[in-house]
Amino acid sequence: MTDRDFTRDRQVAAVRTPGHARRPEGAGALAQSLGRLGALLGWSSEGGGPFGRAIPRTANVVVKPNWVIHRNRGPWGLEPLVTDPMLIRAVVDGVLAAQPARVIVGDAPLQGCDLERLLSDTALDRWAADLQAREPRFGGVQDFRRTTCAFRYGVRMAREEQLPEADFVLFDLGADSLLEPITDTRGSFRVTQYDPRQLRKTHAPGRHRYLVARAIVEADVVVNLPKLKTHCKAGITSALKNLVGINGNKEFLPHHRVGGSRHGGDCYPGGSVLKRAIEVALDQSNLADAPGTRAFAWSATGDVLGRILQRMGDEIGVEGAWSGNDTVWRTCLDLNRILHYGRPDGTLAETAQRRVLHVVDAMVAGQGDGPLAPEPLDLELLLGGGNPAAVDWVGAHLLGYDPRRVALAREAFGRFRWPITAFEPDEVRLNGDLGDAAESLAGALGAAQPVKHPPGWRDAAAAPRVYQSSTERR
Repeated sequence: MTDRDFTRDRQVAAVRTPGHARRPEGAGALAQSLGRLGALLGWSSEGGGPFGRAIPRTANVVVKPNWVIHRNRGPWGLEPLVTDPMLIRAVVDGVLAAQPARVIVGDAPLQGCDLERLLSDTALDRWAADLQAREPRFGGVQDFRRTTCAFRYGVRMAREEQLPEADFVLFDLGADSLLEPITDTRGSFRVTQYDPRQLRKTHAPGRHRYLVARAIVEADVVVNLPKLKTHCKAGITSALKNLVGINGNKEFLPHHRVGGSRHGGDCYPGGSVLKRAIEVALDQSNLADAPGTRAFAWSATGDVLGRILQRMGDEIGVEGAWSGNDTVWRTCLDLNRILHYGRPDGTLAETAQRRVLHVVDAMVAGQGDGPLAPEPLDLELLLGGGNPAAVDWVGAHLLGYDPRRVALAREAFGRFRWPITAFEPDEVRLNGDLGDAAESLAGALGAAQPVKHPPGWRDAAAAPRVYQSSTERR
């Protein structure tokens, strides 16, 4: 079911959506925009909906939204935080119109995400129950997390083995992992608020393991449905970064390396003694075998030192939230390679094993301190394409970045085993409402508006451009 080589698919389409499309009464307008997107990309068919040519009738399909967390950590609500619920509904309706064998919606949010609350607040729980009752091909909503957790006084309290191991496939990319060149024997990889000993088990020289939801690996088609946002660690979260949510346990996901850049880490620039002390406190809290006095004491120490750091004017912190993070993009691209080439037996083939369609929610994008406290950025767009690197190259422009300064966007065009692209960034072609194929990315660049970036990513912003009006060009 991979009749098209995604590594050569350089086409990206952009379609405008009216503001009322995000409300229930705008469902028809949103479906129309999705239909236009499918037509521009050659996905649609008469009578088969926006994905009629891309999804065979015998296919098992997974729709993968961004449900990162249930509450915006800023005052801006859900719109810039998660994939719009009306778009999820429209995409599922469009998938079902293609007459596949089965469709589910699934994600692995942060372990602290209250997914039940998120589904309730977006009315997706009621929608899914109703659709499942009347449509036998719809398998409902699935939570891909094996572990969830809550936090008490800053200390993580985990609920392990929420799903059986049989629901997942273990992959080991070994020396072919993009993490291998930066892997050491000291166990430097970190994920915020997780025990670093667990990462040493999954990522070490010659060993790079990921635990991917079996539903993803056994799918014939995956519809990747991300929210376009700025991201404090990766710069951008869109088609490429959204695939972190196919992995069941966060201790398989290196996000940064302990220490400052002066001492071989990438958690922050330089070599701050205060920041290193905060890291030690956080490590000691995370190393506690169970919540207790020791864990709470170390957590409190880290909090006090963190407040001192903030009062000194620091905006970056100690969690890899800057453009020098050389770890998280490698994790993201490894997972993209598994998505495309991974087989149910845990090995990777040399050819793509499933088709992946990317539909990006850029109706209300997220800017500022994303991904967890994003502010709304009204773009009123849907982006789509068959290649995540091409889609994110356009998305990075729309977020006001120079994509060449964003490692995740840039390195996706690298030449490595199980590649993501077989073309160069300047070969990406954009059509639809932001320009045509002849203009390439000129339309996207011209449409860009001022965007707030995370503090550690301001140096990746595109240089201001001066555009001539149509009258001046004539």
